[in-house]
Amino acid sequence: MATTVRRAVLNLSAAPLGPENPLPALRPLDEMHVVDDRDRAALPRDMARQIGYEPLATVLPVRILDGYGRERTPTALDAVIIENDRLRATVLPGLGGRIHSLHHKPTGRELLYTNPVLQPADFALNGAWFSGGIEWNIGATGHTTLSCAPVHAARVPAPDGGEMVRLWEWERLRDLPFQVDLWLPEESDFLHVGVRIRNPHEHTAPVYWWSNIAVPEGERTRVLAPADEAWRFGYERTLTRVSVPEAGSVDRTYPLRGDFPADYFYEVPDGARRWIASLDEDGHGLVQTSTDLLRGRKLFLWGSGPGGRRWQEWLTEPGTVGYAEIQAGLARTQLEHIPLEPGGEFSWLESYGPLSADAGAVHGADWAAARAETERRLAEVLPRADVDAAYAAWRPCADTEPGESLATGSGWGALEVRRGKYKLPGTPFADSTLGEQQEPWLELLDQGTFPEPRRVAPPGPSLVSPHWRDMLETASADPLTEYHLGVAQWHGGDRAQAVRSWERGLAIAPSRWPLLRCLAVAAEEGGQRDRAADLYTEAFDDLCAERRDDGEAWTAATAALGREAMEALLTAERPEAARTVWAGLRPALRQRGRFRLLEARLLIAEGDRAAARAVFDEGFEVADLREGAEILDEVWAELTSEPLPDRYNYRMRPRT
Repeated sequence: MATTVRRAVLNLSAAPLGPENPLPALRPLDEMHVVDDRDRAALPRDMARQIGYEPLATVLPVRILDGYGRERTPTALDAVIIENDRLRATVLPGLGGRIHSLHHKPTGRELLYTNPVLQPADFALNGAWFSGGIEWNIGATGHTTLSCAPVHAARVPAPDGGEMVRLWEWERLRDLPFQVDLWLPEESDFLHVGVRIRNPHEHTAPVYWWSNIAVPEGERTRVLAPADEAWRFGYERTLTRVSVPEAGSVDRTYPLRGDFPADYFYEVPDGARRWIASLDEDGHGLVQTSTDLLRGRKLFLWGSGPGGRRWQEWLTEPGTVGYAEIQAGLARTQLEHIPLEPGGEFSWLESYGPLSADAGAVHGADWAAARAETERRLAEVLPRADVDAAYAAWRPCADTEPGESLATGSGWGALEVRRGKYKLPGTPFADSTLGEQQEPWLELLDQGTFPEPRRVAPPGPSLVSPHWRDMLETASADPLTEYHLGVAQWHGGDRAQAVRSWERGLAIAPSRWPLLRCLAVAAEEGGQRDRAADLYTEAFDDLCAERRDDGEAWTAATAALGREAMEALLTAERPEAARTVWAGLRPALRQRGRFRLLEARLLIAEGDRAAARAVFDEGFEVADLREGAEILDEVWAELTSEPLPDRYNYRMRPRT
């Protein structure tokens, strides 16, 4: 059959994402992949430089997604399918353009780990993320903020005269447009993926990219890459050089042989072909290869310890197969960002497909022979020259204007293109995509004023880049303008000026709680825990007096502010005030796992340890438990010296 592109519906058991958290993300980035400055001195100079190059301080202007739960219901997801007589790829444009499935028809094998459920968890930079398939990570160290966001999708003519699928969006952390072109030549066993990131600005921009491929794990599944060394990063936050395949006398190329989760960034020699493969006990599996610009390769394993196994269950459902991740990126490690010059672009081509190799060689004790066998079989089915030729054929098509629309992303790209008057052939951001969240910013752009809201509601999202900050500074000093200006100044590092803007707005604001909350965060970050507690108390009281209903927006605001207020008050050792906040929460909110944990902490602070222990004994699930968080261990340890029950064990590093 000729290659076809069609719309489809994928039915999964899914937990709804819920509303955005309306509180601006002012706090430092809660990202586990951080290396201490003192440890950087021992790293290669280029790696150390790129690790230190413009790391994110916050995820502004993106909002946090933490409104999901654990209750899943049958859900129909819009999908796009691209297939020929050999492969069928199922793409989810409403969820970051994730490739959910890559099915090899002749063998009937699924090449990816396909999650049977859609269960958000707190792994993305801005919260909600889910496991499985192939995801496109752009922006900064971590899972992209687009993990659970829609992207634009359309049909585009392919280099061979057929059709391909283009995905594109505006990445807001770095203000960069990007595209992902999925091209499946007729009768090909390999899906080609052309990627382009552009910098339309007059300043150099930091770039991050890692293609993340989930593959089934098994006792005899082995990950192979062309390297004899790797950089190991564990949740102890250390980056160390180790040998491959053995690290610490254990062969870590078998994902289940580790005790704790860890990353292995392979040191692929200059000039070597870029590839990584995951092959099962019979030598069958998936291989990913690319043009040379995509230099990095990585294995992430959950390991066989109780914490890793609990996370695996948490991200899917008990009884299903686990997974590991093989990845490919622009740098050697995910801790690095690469400069992209003004007006420049990065582009490359990746290829994904089946691979079969001699199982004896793949699983033999001779690592060099295992690698050579895998690379030889890859060369037979997809020579390196063919990948370079596919890239050369695709590259002239990157500017081709899309045809029929298959899905619509956000309106933020249209707003930025309108402001900057950018010309971006191949990735149109049409005015028709502008929506309610962009409307006030469009008025600021066109008329120089930020409109006051038409109704009492939590403020909309802020924009923080220098050009928007400049416009806010020259607009009328209304309370909402001062609120957004302060957020932009905070993001820009001018924290004293941000506080002054929020205080100016507070003096005349009819709605005080959003400004009080910002001032509370500023006080916390400045080490003023008592002042922060006072401000949070006032902010929550004001919110409770102002909220109009039990609708989604007000419920999200109450949950977010109530949680922050209780945590601040407990830190300030004010359990009575924290109990007052607890009383102001709706009963349904108190039943959420996050608030059950807060209730246990409150009871401990009040001296009722038996009641706190009863909360754990009754059982709860913190739906938005952060990757690497140890709060459950810490609270349990305050109650008892008994071992932490398995249901609460998400530990990702050894105890120290």
